[in-house]
Amino acid sequence: MSTAFPYGLIATDLDGTLLRSDDTISVRTREALAAATAAGAAHIVVTGRAVPWTRHILDDLGYEGLAVCGQGAQVYHAGEHRLLTSVTLDRQLAGVALAKIEAEVGPLFLAASRDGLDGEVLVGPGYAVTGKLPSTPFSDASDLWSAPLNKIYIQHPELSDDELAQAASEAAGGFVTVAMAGAGIVELLPLGLSKATGLSIAARRLGLKAADTIAFGDMPNDIPMFAWAAHSVAMANAHKDLKAVADESTTSNDNDGIAEVLERLLNTTD
Repeated sequence: MSTAFPYGLIATDLDGTLLRSDDTISVRTREALAAATAAGAAHIVVTGRAVPWTRHILDDLGYEGLAVCGQGAQVYHAGEHRLLTSVTLDRQLAGVALAKIEAEVGPLFLAASRDGLDGEVLVGPGYAVTGKLPSTPFSDASDLWSAPLNKIYIQHPELSDDELAQAASEAAGGFVTVAMAGAGIVELLPLGLSKATGLSIAARRLGLKAADTIAFGDMPNDIPMFAWAAHSVAMANAHKDLKAVADESTTSNDNDGIAEVLERLLNTTD
């Protein structure tokens, strides 16, 4: 692909990466992305959030391209407000996985993301939702399994996120993929699913591939995407496990880390 920008594809995580702590995107970062796309690159948002928790951000950004949502489960066309692909969690396997995890660590607090453009996030007793994202409380466990799901969220009253993710992987890694996406966000996903699988599908639709891609992220759930992309950039605020596998680090999400890298690449391009 011929482009004035050294990469044909810019893949950015949302929380802790493209979004600042106040859930906004700076003018500088918007302008850097606009300049890179004007120079020939495509931008794909790659987030753990399902479409209903992502759509308003994309609309505010004026973003009309493809987005990979739900930790790779959904490829969403923002301009057309249309879900192109969706992978759901096998609810029977998920039930087995939960039982195995709870057998090791004790009772969990649960939430779940229902499939679809308007899928609700169901939140059970004790589960703490980060931020002000919309959710629907449930008290009867049968509600959790009554419709197709993209993922289940788990929290533990005592274990840290790292400890819970490790325990869940050891207990149920043969049934589900376990991802840690942020503070208080440990997820159970369809086995084998990752941001990399969703991003590869979206990239292929644009005629692009891993060798064309620069990726930005901040949490361990970005590790598969970093492994897939040609070049990976961890934010200054990133988890230590992601920094360990990144090709480089930049400044934090609150200090225009994405813009710093894009501006440098634009300035070194003839």
